[in-house]
Amino acid sequence: MQYYNITIVTEIVLLGFPNFQSVKNFFFLLMLLTYCMTVCGNLLIILVVSYSQSLHSPMYFFLTQLSLSDILLTTTIVPNMLRIVLYGGSSVSFIECLIQFYCFLATESIECLLLTIMSYDRYQAICNPLHYTSVMDLTFCVKILIVSGLFVFCIILMMSLTISNLVFCGPNIIDHFFCDFDPILELSCSDTFIVKMESKLIAVPLVICPFMVIIISYVYIIFTILKIPSVSGRKKTFSTCSSHLAVVSLYYGSLISIYLFPNMNEAKKLLSLFYNVVTPLLNPMIYSLRNKDIKEALEKILQQMSNEFHPC
Repeated sequence: MQYYNITIVTEIVLLGFPNFQSVKNFFFLLMLLTYCMTVCGNLLIILVVSYSQSLHSPMYFFLTQLSLSDILLTTTIVPNMLRIVLYGGSSVSFIECLIQFYCFLATESIECLLLTIMSYDRYQAICNPLHYTSVMDLTFCVKILIVSGLFVFCIILMMSLTISNLVFCGPNIIDHFFCDFDPILELSCSDTFIVKMESKLIAVPLVICPFMVIIISYVYIIFTILKIPSVSGRKKTFSTCSSHLAVVSLYYGSLISIYLFPNMNEAKKLLSLFYNVVTPLLNPMIYSLRNKDIKEALEKILQQMSNEFHPC
């Protein structure tokens, strides 16, 4: 197809939250506080796990990678969103928009795979405890992390390059607070069928298959826990995976909810806000409040710091 007398889009305007202009200062401060708490909370998880020898296990190794992903995700979205809220909109170059989309989708995909690996870790720990240390050793953990990262990098790059080859001739306005998949495609005046089919194919290894692996893992975990004769034993075993199950429910619950409202802009924006801004804040809270090992390690670190500052 040939395109004549068209204006190629080089700059994109993000509208953000035009309905929030009456409370923009409050909303700005709320989002800024949320961002600071998210970064600090996830950094705290990383530092506690790194500092405490008792937490040097595969589960907590992957937890630090999940916290790092949460920091990258919220940093990809929130700083520019704060500018949008403060000024009632913001313009970015088309290249910057594609970069933000790539970083957003890559970190989300890595989180999907990390949650899947963590569910497999819990499956091995509960269902095959005698072989756990031989299966989930450091070499395996590092290898699966590198392979997952390279897989996500290549597959998301492939889709981003396909999008970049589309013709964008206006309008150049996105009624959203970041460059998401559907809003970007709406700006294209060329056929987007291939890109949409590509996104559906990519969703299979990055979202659907990981979700199925998580469900199957927890089916086996639940059956194994039910076989434990004592109530206290069942509670103790379940407590080792309750934090992960809560994070998985929060992650996939919000993700599924977003795609239940494909044509409702305001509802989708609010759900995206929860998914990309609030969820990374809640993840470290869930692990720190529901995980006994992390609470004990944190208390020990605080006690050691108190003794150093007040030796007498």
